[in-house]
Amino acid sequence: MDIVAEVLKKSAETAEKYKPITVTKHLDLEYDVGSLLAVDKNELDTKAINKNKNDYLLSLTRDNVQLLLNKVWDLPTERVDETVVVRLPPSTFVLPRSKPVPRPKPLTKWQQFALEKGIKKKKKPKLSWDERLKKWVPLYGFKRSIAEKEKDWVIEVPQNADPFEDQFEKRKIAKQERVAKNELQRLHNIAKAQNIKIPRTGLLNPDVSSSKDLQAAVTVARSSTASLGKFQDKLPKEKEARGISAITPGASRKRKLPPVPATQEKEENLAVLNSILNKKPKLDIEKAVNRQINQEETERSTEKKTRKPGGNKINKSKGGKKPKSGKGKSAGRKRR
Repeated sequence: MDIVAEVLKKSAETAEKYKPITVTKHLDLEYDVGSLLAVDKNELDTKAINKNKNDYLLSLTRDNVQLLLNKVWDLPTERVDETVVVRLPPSTFVLPRSKPVPRPKPLTKWQQFALEKGIKKKKKPKLSWDERLKKWVPLYGFKRSIAEKEKDWVIEVPQNADPFEDQFEKRKIAKQERVAKNELQRLHNIAKAQNIKIPRTGLLNPDVSSSKDLQAAVTVARSSTASLGKFQDKLPKEKEARGISAITPGASRKRKLPPVPATQEKEENLAVLNSILNKKPKLDIEKAVNRQINQEETERSTEKKTRKPGGNKINKSKGGKKPKSGKGKSAGRKRR
């Protein structure tokens, strides 16, 4: 009997701990299983909220999540790597975006040509068998040039060529020109995809080129130094060509700021506002004293200017009366 009572007690505790998976609602929830979204339109129990808000919200959340999981497990399941998974259907709820949907990357000239002709990219092998060297030679990389030197250790001089001309150096220069041409064409394709106008380069024909093209070409040539034209002198009345900021690197660089959440942006704005409103004015004592001295000196100078020239000064220590002419001490002495 003790064992039966203990088992019943454990089952009762388990039943209290784990609630049943069946949940009843007055109104059915709206589901979007693809986004794992459930919308509950039932009215809230105000009495339960006022009594114990946290427990009520916790139980309500548990019931809604249980209903959502019931909908998920109604979908067909499959086993992948000894794990039971469910494939969610496409979502129907449209989530708002903080930024627009990114546009697809435009195709390059070669990609567009390959798409039109149906050319598919094939994975090439890294090595190929050379019949002359009788060994496997890499198709690209620094070891390719070593194999070419071993293969072409001697070059036949053409009939019309200079017999004293270095054919190895000529071949090296031709390869560098091909690489530079390919790089220039790649940059042209990038500029064309981004709708950037590029001025003509090289020898310009004044009959075909406009004044803007010439000015842009001059600016490009001037900014091609290591300092991007910072220390280059300009001609008098010279204006910078339009669109040169898009061509010259570093001419105009816009800061790309990461997206800021609304709460963080609100806190930063409130911090700036508090720093402005709570800012106390700083009193510069030295500056205030100098201003007072300057004001007193200007007042004295104005008083001196307003006095009449040649006027007699009044001696206020002796009654403030002006002595009469001819009746002073010197006059009395002469009479005696």
